[in-house]
Amino acid sequence: MGTRARRAKSPTQIGKPPKPSKEAAGTNGHASRGSTATAAMNQNVELLRRNIPQDSSSAVTANLMSRDSFSLDDPVPKTPTANNHGFFDLPKRDQKNFGLLVLLYFLQGIPLGLATGSVPFLLKNHMSYGEIGIFSLASYPYSLKLLWSPIVDAMWSPKVGRRKSWILPIQLLSGIGMLWLGSEVEGMMALTGKPGGPTVWGFTYWWFFLVLMCATQDIAVDGWALTLLTPGNVSYASTAQTVGLTAGQFLSYTVFLAFHSKDFANRWFRAEPLEHGLMSLGGYLTFWGWAYIAVTIGLGLFKREEKTKNEDGIWDVYKIMWGVLKLKNIQTIIIVHLIAKIGFQANDGVTNLKLLDKGFGTENMALTVLIDFPFEIALGYYAGKWSQEFTPMRLWCWGFMGRLVAAVLAQLTVALFPAGGVTSWYLLVVIGEHIFSTFTNTVMFVAVSAFHANIADPVIGGTYMTLLATVCNLGGTFPRFFVLRLVDYFTSATCNPPAYPDSKLSAPAITQPFSCSIQADKERCLAGGGTCDVTRDGYYIVNVICVVLGVVTFALFIRPKVLQLQALPLRAWRLSPSSPSSSAKY
Repeated sequence: MGTRARRAKSPTQIGKPPKPSKEAAGTNGHASRGSTATAAMNQNVELLRRNIPQDSSSAVTANLMSRDSFSLDDPVPKTPTANNHGFFDLPKRDQKNFGLLVLLYFLQGIPLGLATGSVPFLLKNHMSYGEIGIFSLASYPYSLKLLWSPIVDAMWSPKVGRRKSWILPIQLLSGIGMLWLGSEVEGMMALTGKPGGPTVWGFTYWWFFLVLMCATQDIAVDGWALTLLTPGNVSYASTAQTVGLTAGQFLSYTVFLAFHSKDFANRWFRAEPLEHGLMSLGGYLTFWGWAYIAVTIGLGLFKREEKTKNEDGIWDVYKIMWGVLKLKNIQTIIIVHLIAKIGFQANDGVTNLKLLDKGFGTENMALTVLIDFPFEIALGYYAGKWSQEFTPMRLWCWGFMGRLVAAVLAQLTVALFPAGGVTSWYLLVVIGEHIFSTFTNTVMFVAVSAFHANIADPVIGGTYMTLLATVCNLGGTFPRFFVLRLVDYFTSATCNPPAYPDSKLSAPAITQPFSCSIQADKERCLAGGGTCDVTRDGYYIVNVICVVLGVVTFALFIRPKVLQLQALPLRAWRLSPSSPSSSAKY
């Protein structure tokens, strides 16, 4: 008898699909919301893995059955039910394990917040938009982790533990990588793309490696969360993920960017200005590299992992995934997810960089996202509430239209940049535009999370939800590279030589006009005493193209399809028991 055949099957799972409660959908959608604060900061909101089951008896039962102490030779235990305890009412063991989960998720957020938030802003002073587009590929592992998650679930050492077999080496490699990168990153950023310096690809590989480690660790921690907590309190796993990842990414993006800025430090913390901020990227990476190693040693020495049984083989999970992918409605929602975010890509990926390019300043940008964060949390509450009051995809459509409006408002904000520099009224305009943009982003994210929770088959909920989340993530990451490249392609700028060359220039004086649309040429122009005059800004062209594509695809395809999909019965999203790919399931 196969391992999956030994699973308990409830009549509702085999006969007709269970009807999801409104409360369950809202809980799942709102719990997923925790990552959107970070996502709003970096305009890349869908990085959070949402495959931890919520308050359901089937999830709790599966948790109990996976433990080593469970046996069919004993009397059948009563199905445990989910508790509604407050945190301080939990057993001490669960409180300690909750703290451990928060710590592990927090560590994931540190390099992730840097790779997807702070570093692209810092690179704007060294690289063109196209090169930053190449660097954006470093975030892809978090959008593709479904491809290797069955391997992490199925391969492990019984001596070390099912989850610690992956978490310990992954965290150790992450710490070593951060220590090395901390010692080299300042020089790499200054020389990347310059003659004799490393290429942007070489710089990207290191961040790709760190994000790959974070994504793999996330798979293992997600699985461990289901057995670290007692069966009735397993819902606190998603809370730990929300708190930990949000805090880690917020620290590495918003807080780090503020304290790295010399202007922010000079304005608020120093009586006499200095030429550096309170934090350096190299020092920050070095500190957290040692922290990773210390936590890994402590985890290996002092935390014992409960033994579990490996019920699923690697190929069983891949077969289930393939069966889900062959469902017609799944194929339709995949197409929707892959094209839905094209309309917002220029706003999400370029607007803040363009503001910095115009002279908005990192200190003002840091202040903007610091102010935006509490608004994001408060407004996110209402987004979660609305997802329970309205049908999810109708709410998602409202957020979609609002996000297109936000992209237009963002372009107007950039176009209205004051010639004399940032003023108080303009700073308020940017903050308002930023809050509106991230709020519409949040509405879409919470609504689609609730929809995914509604349609996912509870028997294979982890695989189903992870598949949907992966496709949704990918739709927000793959267009970014092309959009940033197009901004450079459509930009036209000319370097005009100075009327009276300065003999004290640090670089050869500019004597002939040349194109300075690329960052390296712009730096050469300015160093040689020239002025780089932009005659055509590619950002405006690309943003208009994106918005037009968004409007057309939304009106002709996306809106009709998502409303049609939402009206389907739950059986339209289920694998047939007679399907070959579902043989492992039943």
